[in-house]
Amino acid sequence: MRKSELQNVGATYFYETYLNALEDVNLMDALYDGRERFIEFINELPPEKLGFAYADQKWTIAEVLLHIIDTERIFQYRAFRFSRNDKTALPGFDQDAYILESDSLTRKKEDILAEYLTVRNSTISLFKNMTNEQLKRVGTASDMPWSVATIGFVISGHQKHHANILNERYL
Repeated sequence: MRKSELQNVGATYFYETYLNALEDVNLMDALYDGRERFIEFINELPPEKLGFAYADQKWTIAEVLLHIIDTERIFQYRAFRFSRNDKTALPGFDQDAYILESDSLTRKKEDILAEYLTVRNSTISLFKNMTNEQLKRVGTASDMPWSVATIGFVISGHQKHHANILNERYL
């Protein structure tokens, strides 16, 4: 499925920033290419920069990386549930509370990369095995409708958006 084929549901508009970070790509290409680019990005990060924040009250580089992983994990779970036709509305999550519990100051770059790869490979496996019918299914999370495909594209666009911010403001 291509990004241009997304159904117009609530999350498509709410998460437009992340969707706009992507070209009109195929979902699986976005997930695979995003993985390869992010591996390179993390590998090139100087380890001493992980604790850097560009301003007061802003997340550190490590916190941003862990936020990307946390969000992908949550969105992946939503996609799994909706793809299985689960109609249970799912709650949102407080990203700032998650970061407070991330223990980012003790994390090493290699551990963050390993966790990222585990989560992204799981995301790829999940979406690779979905049918077009499953990708078009819609569920509710954070009080808005999401198609399964929209979640996959938001995962990719969210990562790209934050990598762009890291490059522009942190590095």
